[in-house]
Amino acid sequence: MRRQNLWIAILAATATLGTTASRADFVDDSQVQLKFKNFYLDRQIAETPNKNWGSWSQGVTLDAKSGYQDIGAGIQVGADLLVQHAFKLNGRDKNADWVLPHDGKESKDNFGKVGATLKAKVSQTELKVGELLPVSPVLVFDPSRQLITTYSGAWLESKDIKDTKLTLAYIDGINNRYDNQFRDLTLFAPAKGAKYYDNGPAADGMYIAGIDHQFTPEIGASYWYADVKDIYQQHYVGVNYKTKLGEKAKLDSHIRYFDNSESGDKLYKEIDNQALSVGAKVNYGAHTVGLGYQQMFGKSAFPTLGGWVPQPYLVNWGVATFTYPDEKSLGLTYGYDFSDLGAKGLSATAVYMMGQDATVGALKNQDSEEFNAIVNYTVPEGKLKGLGFQAMYIDADFDYKSDLKEYRVATTYTYKF
Repeated sequence: MRRQNLWIAILAATATLGTTASRADFVDDSQVQLKFKNFYLDRQIAETPNKNWGSWSQGVTLDAKSGYQDIGAGIQVGADLLVQHAFKLNGRDKNADWVLPHDGKESKDNFGKVGATLKAKVSQTELKVGELLPVSPVLVFDPSRQLITTYSGAWLESKDIKDTKLTLAYIDGINNRYDNQFRDLTLFAPAKGAKYYDNGPAADGMYIAGIDHQFTPEIGASYWYADVKDIYQQHYVGVNYKTKLGEKAKLDSHIRYFDNSESGDKLYKEIDNQALSVGAKVNYGAHTVGLGYQQMFGKSAFPTLGGWVPQPYLVNWGVATFTYPDEKSLGLTYGYDFSDLGAKGLSATAVYMMGQDATVGALKNQDSEEFNAIVNYTVPEGKLKGLGFQAMYIDADFDYKSDLKEYRVATTYTYKF
């Protein structure tokens, strides 16, 4: 399914649905939200301050999700619309910040993107075609900056089998967080001198299949497969275990394994990576303590899609990705909820990660470490209920490149119609 045909189908289906939009289920079950996000980011690079980057921007997003209209034979249909727009309040034009579009000389003052999704459902099986915001071990949308990274394609998900979720998908494009159009899928391996949106040869789509099963209330497991055609293929196996530890404590733990190799025509040559991560978090009242260990095997770094696509299913992931060949990393997390102290809606988290023995090009035994401090506050009640604030401080040190510090501040508010 090529992208042009995909969008023609979306527009035709949306127009058809418009004739039935007055019916109760389609309208009454709809959700329309207007989201505002004020976002400031400043990255300071220790050894090359002329390459510092960042911006201050305001974003507005219209997120409209229809209910379902029954069209007979047990088939229900609907349509979603996502309109995103951001404009720059201030920023450095000379350096790309991967928040706002950049042409290599200066960033745009404003940009927007529009995405539509047609959805159809039979019982507990749902098909979405158009713009997608997946959350899966092999593909995840990215809300970490001003506008969201999304994808185009088709996503089929079924929960008709008890305690089991089956997924099949085809992805043919990515709309990066700093972009305003869908582009072909590439590997995150920018060629020297490449343009800001040109990461190299493109894949002929991405095929995805996954199964998630809950064996007991405490134990669940997943297997996912992805093939980014002619670039890389990926196998994922994960097991999670959740249980109560007494009256106040809860344990959430997992083991995750990725096996990555080249696909088809090997557009980026050999890819050989295996990643093992083990993580556990214990919550006791207002306190949450986490521990994660991660190790990379093979000759290559962990592959991700071009466009700074994250991989949060790795237990240690940050500005320092801890994904180089031979790299071993350890992560410690501590979080506190201040509600018990009378500050409802206020929480803070500290994360420390350190990596060792990484092979970076010709460099061996390279170390890195990263510290994150995050403070969140959401107004719990009153006229400003739902107004949110987040402040983040990142300090990352590397053997193989310049150290950096980063500051992020976000203010969010959602108005529900």
